[in-house]
Amino acid sequence: MADTKSTDAAKPEAAAAPAAAEQAQQPVQVQVVDDNAIATYANFCRVTGSPEELIVDFGLNPQPIGVPKDPIQVKQRIIVNFFTAKRLLAALQMSVARHESVFGVLETDINKRVRPGIGQPAPAPAKKS
Repeated sequence: MADTKSTDAAKPEAAAAPAAAEQAQQPVQVQVVDDNAIATYANFCRVTGSPEELIVDFGLNPQPIGVPKDPIQVKQRIIVNFFTAKRLLAALQMSVARHESVFGVLETDINKRVRPGIGQPAPAPAKKS
């Protein structure tokens, strides 16, 4: 009989575990007010930090190919703790994976994306003699 009691006592816990897991998997809808948000374009990002937080700087690199001649001006700096950084990483990974599943793999090496001759004048047609 002792075994029956311990089995009966375990049943509510076993039923509670899937319910808790189900709640953890459902996305939480958080209300956000972005009326005062400032949108800025960035094609440069630098990540630095300390043991407690990450510092993410965003800027505009006017010369995206090669080493820039002028310093890149940082326009936005976001400082987050590592817990927020990990959630941001997961959200970015999921967003990029969705994008790539629709549009194809993103090549991050700009030298592999640039086609030779782009931005250069077309050669003059050969003259007939």
